[in-house]
Amino acid sequence: MQNLLRSMAVVTLSLAMSACTSTPSSALPAKDDSLYQALGGQPGITRIVEGMLINIADNPRIVGHFAETDIDRLNEKLIEQFCVESGGPCEYTGDSMRDSHTGLNLTEADFNALVEALIDAMREQHVPVTAQNRLLARLAPMRSDIIYR
Repeated sequence: MQNLLRSMAVVTLSLAMSACTSTPSSALPAKDDSLYQALGGQPGITRIVEGMLINIADNPRIVGHFAETDIDRLNEKLIEQFCVESGGPCEYTGDSMRDSHTGLNLTEADFNALVEALIDAMREQHVPVTAQNRLLARLAPMRSDIIYR
């Protein structure tokens, strides 16, 4: 019992000390999650990623690139990445785009086919074109880390 009380006191003291040193939430800049909301939040992003993966599976131009891929992990990491890129409350825990794609020697055509799969998935979820373009603009800088690696 004494150890439990001691542990509770340490936790309480730690929380009190961190409260004194942290920046008040009212002083932090507000995070813009408007794109995240336009994509439908977490459920919408999940449906978009799942639709994109189905579109990839149906596309003979690129499906072969995913033959050795752990699709469940890819699904999870894409959801995280789209959530982060759209301003959502997520953390991306996957590898960098450069590390993930090194050795795959993907071409511009491969990249474009994947983008088409994403656009089709967003369209199927009735994501407004302006939101589609905003997400694509946030993902576009990754292109150079993906192709010809």
